[in-house]
Amino acid sequence: EVQLVESGGGLVQAGGSLRLSCAASGFTFDDYAIGWFRQAPGKEREGISCISSRDGTIYYVESVKGRFTISSDNAKNTVYLQMNSLKPEDTAVYYCAAGVDGCLDVVYEYWGQGTQVTVSS
Repeated sequence: EVQLVESGGGLVQAGGSLRLSCAASGFTFDDYAIGWFRQAPGKEREGISCISSRDGTIYYVESVKGRFTISSDNAKNTVYLQMNSLKPEDTAVYYCAAGVDGCLDVVYEYWGQGTQVTVSS
């Protein structure tokens, strides 16, 4: 059974940091790209970052470049999203997803349940 389990969300003040984790199981981690998405109330889901063990690609949406860092621990089948200098507009439910291929070509097949990140001003 494929599982993606996010953790690490919470409430933080503006300027603070959080580290999200996405623990994966049930598929060959090295063949997959793992992406982070977020969805704020009333807004569409937004892809914010991706890392691919398959081809080494890494992607960030412009709004998080320089503040967020994605990394992967293949031994633990876990991807992390370190979020620094958080802003109130980063408030959203954050999801991780997995799909075969590199970050530029991936079609996401599996999704986690999400973790809430709330940034207070």
